[in-house]
Amino acid sequence: MTIDTAAIPEPVRPAGLALDLDALRPWLARHLPGFDDAGGTLSSSRVIGGQSNPTWILRTGDGGPGRAWVLRAKPGPAAGLLPSAHAIEREFTVMRALADTDVPVPRVHALCEDESLLGAAFYVMDFVEGRIFREAALPGVSTGERAAIHDEANRVIAALHRADWRALGLGDFGRADAYFERMIGRWSRQYRTSTASMTRPIDAMERLIDWLPQHIPAAAREADATLVHGDFRIENLIFHPSEPRVLAVLDWELSTLGNPLSDFAYHCMAWHHRPGVLQGFGGLDLAALGIPSERAYIERYCERSGRSSAQAQAEVLRDWNFYLACNLFRLSAILQGIARRAEDGTAANPSAVAIGAMATPVAELGWSLAQVAAPG
Repeated sequence: MTIDTAAIPEPVRPAGLALDLDALRPWLARHLPGFDDAGGTLSSSRVIGGQSNPTWILRTGDGGPGRAWVLRAKPGPAAGLLPSAHAIEREFTVMRALADTDVPVPRVHALCEDESLLGAAFYVMDFVEGRIFREAALPGVSTGERAAIHDEANRVIAALHRADWRALGLGDFGRADAYFERMIGRWSRQYRTSTASMTRPIDAMERLIDWLPQHIPAAAREADATLVHGDFRIENLIFHPSEPRVLAVLDWELSTLGNPLSDFAYHCMAWHHRPGVLQGFGGLDLAALGIPSERAYIERYCERSGRSSAQAQAEVLRDWNFYLACNLFRLSAILQGIARRAEDGTAANPSAVAIGAMATPVAELGWSLAQVAAPG
């Protein structure tokens, strides 16, 4: 339970994209409020964690308090990007739209789509000081605070799904129809793109590709679209240094308009993953840890998101395994992509090999849940 300073000197972790601070400084002076007032030397440090978009903390000041911001960029051209991957422009757009809502986000300042400056598009946002928990089981946290932290995560994702995306100017942020058909199609293509270069197909993925489109629940087809995060996990939340309060939600590159229960089910996969690479708490004594049961967590979300009636909650629980299976399918496709980048030598995270190796067991878990799902 420490204040997050998740950065290391850039030379320790070489990557396809390096920061040219001499080229960057004039751009920052033009686009970043208060940058010239900060003074002193500009330095950068690479952020640990994440699988895709390189991220740096920028600091000014010569030994004094200085100022700090975060620069987040697409990988360099050698990374071999998949279509629509690493969408930092979407991150910038959605965080700017959510700035004055109940969904806490860092303040974003400027987006640079001119790749000639650094070799890739990037944006700059405020640095938020706080705690980042790398494990959903929250080791080292007291039982009472652990319960409060999970309840706060529940509150924030419900607030996201209540946000009025039309009023926020996000009407063109994505299609509001056929979410599951498009989601299954997209991740099927990306899984097969990764697999084609690795020649290691996953049987459970092939089964899910056939099964999922035929079992989309009627309620899911009829549901109104909301803004969805796409990767809402404890690790992507910055908490207050001493309070169980979220200060910022990070990593919005997969955000779009979509089905809120799918987004929430992705968040709830922690109840099904074992501790370890995927940082779940499946199999642990949740009551002793102060972590709610999955059902209790679902019911609390339902209350907060306008599904408090017994009928609405029963409908969610009836279709729950479909939402989980669909998200495990999507996660396996993402993991297969990480495995491919690890083989290519372009992965951003030093644990990419171990993380990518989880593609098969994740798909198998999804297929096992599909066998007991009863949508509709």
